[in-house]
Amino acid sequence: MTSSNAPGTELVPVKFSRLTRRGVLLGLSLSQLVTLGVGVVSLVWAFYAGGGILIAITAPIWVLAAALTWIPLSGRPIVEWVPVGFWWIWKTTGGQLLYRRRIVKPRPAGTLALPGDAARLREYRDSSTGAGMIHDPSAATLTAVISVTHPAFVLLDPGEQERRVTSWSRVLATACRSGRVSMLQVLERTLPDSGTGLAEWWSTHGTHDSSWASTTYSELIDRAGPAGERHATTLSLSLDMKAAARQIRTAGGGIRGGAAVLRQEMNTLVAALRSADLAPSAWLTCGQIAVILRSAYDPAVAATLERHGELGQNLATAGPVAVNESWNRLRTDSAHHAVLWISEWPRSMVYPGFLAPILLSNGIQRSFSLLCTPMRSDQAARDIRKKKTEYISDAAQRQKIGQIEDASQTAEYHDVLQQEADLTAGHGVLRYTGLISVSATTNDDLDAAVAAIEQAAIQASCETRLLVGQQAQAFTAAALPLCRVV
Repeated sequence: MTSSNAPGTELVPVKFSRLTRRGVLLGLSLSQLVTLGVGVVSLVWAFYAGGGILIAITAPIWVLAAALTWIPLSGRPIVEWVPVGFWWIWKTTGGQLLYRRRIVKPRPAGTLALPGDAARLREYRDSSTGAGMIHDPSAATLTAVISVTHPAFVLLDPGEQERRVTSWSRVLATACRSGRVSMLQVLERTLPDSGTGLAEWWSTHGTHDSSWASTTYSELIDRAGPAGERHATTLSLSLDMKAAARQIRTAGGGIRGGAAVLRQEMNTLVAALRSADLAPSAWLTCGQIAVILRSAYDPAVAATLERHGELGQNLATAGPVAVNESWNRLRTDSAHHAVLWISEWPRSMVYPGFLAPILLSNGIQRSFSLLCTPMRSDQAARDIRKKKTEYISDAAQRQKIGQIEDASQTAEYHDVLQQEADLTAGHGVLRYTGLISVSATTNDDLDAAVAAIEQAAIQASCETRLLVGQQAQAFTAAALPLCRVV
């Protein structure tokens, strides 16, 4: 991501790197090279073995190989859809598209009642802080969640916005320099408001004199409060237990040692958030995380859980009762869901707050998840050197065969050079993944909400794509604060 000074304003616009579309050779991916090689081998063999008749006989092979290699389908070559199709067929034949809670047979203690590969997650309560931690034994990660409140960014003056952006960059730099952080997830979601905030304000500051104005105002709050919506932001910090293996052994080993190391990262993150003028709350307990999970799968009960603080605070029962997954939809207890992937960030210079059309969309229940994966400086340097070598060799190969240089390939190469300059200057390198989960009560309402979010993304200079064949896994990454990947 690059920046440039803008005249006449204190804000500094930024530019995101393009999504790399470079292949292994001449822009072709490995799967394309394999199918193209099969087609070329069959055609050459037919030409030398028997001529015209064999070429005609083998025509279905090399014609199909050419079609799989070059014909695009929804912006991707057909051959790249083959693994997705096989994975979908396997899930369909194996009964993996349906999930039903086993009411009579409870889950083992300490496990999360979640569908799919999230069923392997385990809960752990830190005795020192009381925070709930989620352990993934397969990925060897330990995750803690914190709630963050902040003022409305779009209402601040340009100088204050720039200062807060700079402060937030220091928070991300802290995660990059640690070397033990696996992922930092920012989850911003809209929730149906239960009206408790308005009711508490009225009970504290209102005038209860049984007058007509007082009675009318009380009735208005009772009716309009639950019909509104509010925004909630959480940060999830995931510890890479493999990278922190030495520190974990020093702290006692196992989950207890991992929790001790994670507490160090938690304290560092809280200090960085406070220096960025953000207001972090206490780290969420297991019960508070359970409410978030339950509200994501069953949005109709979210307001009820908020009004009654003792309900739903059990991770063993926080998951959905039923889940039906289709090709581009997900049906849970009381809602239909669809997950969009931000496939392209703004290619031109944009100012901070460019995501406002998406985040401030009204009347749409959605969750915006930004997955930040930090890279160690040595790993980032090796990756940049590899990309530079591949770009230079591809350019030489294209020049040798007389292929015209594409402007997009030149722009990607310049992005790599800019990343190298930023890394040399001491900045950290993060990989960003943006996911948007849209929820509605019916399929028609979901289609309208998805269309509205897509239009809002266009206003934000972003390109979105509806994920297909993996909606269940994408939903856990987009709507749940568990630092999951797709």
